[in-house]
Amino acid sequence: MAKNILVISSTLRENGNSEVLAEQFAKGAKDAGHNVEIISLRDKEIRFCKGCLACQKTQNCVIRDDSNAIVEKMKNADVIAFASPIYYYEMSGQLKTLLDRANPLFSSDYKFRDIYFIATAADTDPRSADIAANGIQGWVACFAKAELKGVVLGAGAEAVGDIQNNPAMQKAYDMGRAV
Repeated sequence: MAKNILVISSTLRENGNSEVLAEQFAKGAKDAGHNVEIISLRDKEIRFCKGCLACQKTQNCVIRDDSNAIVEKMKNADVIAFASPIYYYEMSGQLKTLLDRANPLFSSDYKFRDIYFIATAADTDPRSADIAANGIQGWVACFAKAELKGVVLGAGAEAVGDIQNNPAMQKAYDMGRAV
């Protein structure tokens, strides 16, 4: 049965390495027969959460910007894949801000069950995304019906295009295909 998969890319670089890796994941998922939508945060206006918690009562954020439409797509997706470059061993600020703004989902009847994390880092250490993946796991832990199903890291990818010959390209494709 085809799943609705939402891939959220948080790199600000056009054709950035994490975005290319996310596209590989999406290609694998499409080749497996799933419906895939990719959203880039590059040109989106996403302001910081105010912490007012009004969304817990209304399931809508009081801040009117691009995050509201993205959060609605998150709510209705069966699978979500987050893609981020690693900065100082952490996910991008854009992704963290979106996760904070996804607070209306906490009290909603969300559909997503499987979460994936796709990351690239200039660092060659295979553990360079562990802290960021732990941050994603922390977000996932707030959703009782969801689970972090997989993480792919493209280590040693600094300049645009460095990811092209990285073994993570095949890993991302295979992970998408196995969804």
